[in-house]
Amino acid sequence: MSDWILYLLTAVALAFAISSWWGVRRLKALHMRSAVAGDAYDPGLEKQRVAVIINPIKARAAEARAAIQRACLTAGWDEPVFYETTAEDPGFTQMQAALATKPDVVLVGGGDGTVRVVAEALAHTDVAMGLIPLGTGNLLARNVDVDVTDLHGSVQTALFGRQRSIDTARMAIENSRTGTYSEHVFLVIAGIGMDAEVLADTNDGLKKAVGWLAYTESGMRHLPGRRKKVSISLDGSPEQVRNIRSVLFANCGLVPGGIDLIPQAMIDDGMLDVVVMSPRSALGWLLMYGKIIFKHSGKLPIMTVYRSGRIVIKCPEPMPTQLDGDTSGEATKLTVQVQPASLLVRVRGISGPDVGTAA
Repeated sequence: MSDWILYLLTAVALAFAISSWWGVRRLKALHMRSAVAGDAYDPGLEKQRVAVIINPIKARAAEARAAIQRACLTAGWDEPVFYETTAEDPGFTQMQAALATKPDVVLVGGGDGTVRVVAEALAHTDVAMGLIPLGTGNLLARNVDVDVTDLHGSVQTALFGRQRSIDTARMAIENSRTGTYSEHVFLVIAGIGMDAEVLADTNDGLKKAVGWLAYTESGMRHLPGRRKKVSISLDGSPEQVRNIRSVLFANCGLVPGGIDLIPQAMIDDGMLDVVVMSPRSALGWLLMYGKIIFKHSGKLPIMTVYRSGRIVIKCPEPMPTQLDGDTSGEATKLTVQVQPASLLVRVRGISGPDVGTAA
């Protein structure tokens, strides 16, 4: 790699760190996420049956368990029932067992993968989901204004908060080379192409050490690369052929670091924002980054945004995919469908007595 490219990438990394810090401060100051502007209402329950799906290996899992037990005891409710995920089962079996107890709310303590599993089971039901953010990204929590740094506050919100309906989306992943097919729910952002490559190539040790910033290091290494040809159909329209590096499907747009990746993406509008990225060089990535950080309204030919309820993408060769920050295999065809107002989520705004979670 020539020196000038190395210098450019270093400058981009520095700009990312500075702008991320600035973005966090700005969001804390403004509290203007339009994605959380939908109507929330009181669940109207004096006593609740509480089930908890929890990843026991997360750093604050034991603390979260104790806080939930203490809050339910103080409220005079029955003991919450805990179901622990495992490496082999991220929550599918546990959710079936939890639903058999007919809970009023299911709390999920874990990362984005655990949240997706719980959301998939609760979608199109009248059982609410409460978020106890214990992961690295905590993407949905950020987009519904749950403070990911305040464990006890998130317990309060999950148990005693108001609730509102949000959209979910389902992605069908087909690979004609291997004959595999799968369907998965996502809540925030899914994608195909470079974004999935970056996630797959992120160093696990670095991720544990510095959290979401580890994705930046992987992203810098993947900036060089060739565009790939895909066909895209939006809401049944004729296919258009594009050369892309990445395509994102956004239900909402706030990501770690205070970056509002897709500001127009709203979590309750019944649509997905489809971002087609096709830069040819590091300069193209830099221009796109500047547009995102400074929310510039001007159009970039290398970054096109569409709105659609159903998207079909076909690829001549398999390309990697991701769902809310988790890799999800390679695809030669993707079908992405929004599911409007399909999930109840607890949000801030105490609907009952604040019993507190402090010891």
